Amino acid sequence: MRLFVMALWAPLGVLVLLAALASVLSFGFLQLAGDVLPLAKLVSKVTLGLLLISVFPFRKILKLSWQDIGFSRPKPFFLQIGLGLLLGLLTLSPVLVVLYTLDVHIWDQSRTWTWAKILQKTGIGLCLAMLIGIGEELLFRGLLLGYLRRQLPLILAIGISAFFYAALHFLKSKTLIPFDQQNLGSGFELMAEAFANWLNPEIVTDFSGLFVVGVFLALLRSRLPNSLGFCIGCHSGWVWLIKVSKDFCNVNPHSEYLYLVSSYDGVVGPLVSVWLTAAMLCWLMVSNNLQNTA
Repeated sequence: MRLFVMALWAPLGVLVLLAALASVLSFGFLQLAGDVLPLAKLVSKVTLGLLLISVFPFRKILKLSWQDIGFSRPKPFFLQIGLGLLLGLLTLSPVLVVLYTLDVHIWDQSRTWTWAKILQKTGIGLCLAMLIGIGEELLFRGLLLGYLRRQLPLILAIGISAFFYAALHFLKSKTLIPFDQQNLGSGFELMAEAFANWLNPEIVTDFSGLFVVGVFLALLRSRLPNSLGFCIGCHSGWVWLIKVSKDFCNVNPHSEYLYLVSSYDGVVGPLVSVWLTAAMLCWLMVSNNLQNTA
């Protein structure tokens, strides 16, 4: 029980400390640079940046090797990313087809597309998706899951890592504090609002969808040795498809099946939760049967 409490509160404590540091740094930056960005947005971005940077010192503090985090040798690592990207496309494409068939997603007829624009959008989308996949997987399925697996049974490690993965997506504040009213405590006010958003009952459905996504990726990471590349590729493939879908389609607010998607990104929601849960159960059943017959 003690290990469970420590494993749960240690990541939260680090997150709170880095968010507090980001609040101070963001306020200082705006005082020097002027009113160039909303304080809330800057605090959010700086917090994410500090979290990614923290992977390197915490890896040494926790005595985790790059193999413990999930890296393999360069050639198989890049092969994993490619295969993971294919897995991401194959697992999310059926969901998007269903959403389009049910008129949850509808074609955006207000836009005119050329092949050059399509290539530009998909290319930029892939690059951004890879950056997001690398950053989030290095943090959650790399450092955090690697640490938790040493402290807890695997099922708890997967659950806690998925919880923090989902929760971080809702660590946001919407209040806009005018530049001339900002002070050193303004960032902390926004920080408190962002953490309080975790208690908002309206995020339950969206949170559940992202939690299942986190469990799927953690399961992928834990069932295959040194498989962070698979997680990066799969995550990037999902983000890429979501970005492309949002470029070409809109969410239909009048659809009778609107409940299948979340308000967070218009894709991850109950349908994705059910689909990925079914995929995980099938995967576990097949792999266990293969082990029993081996």
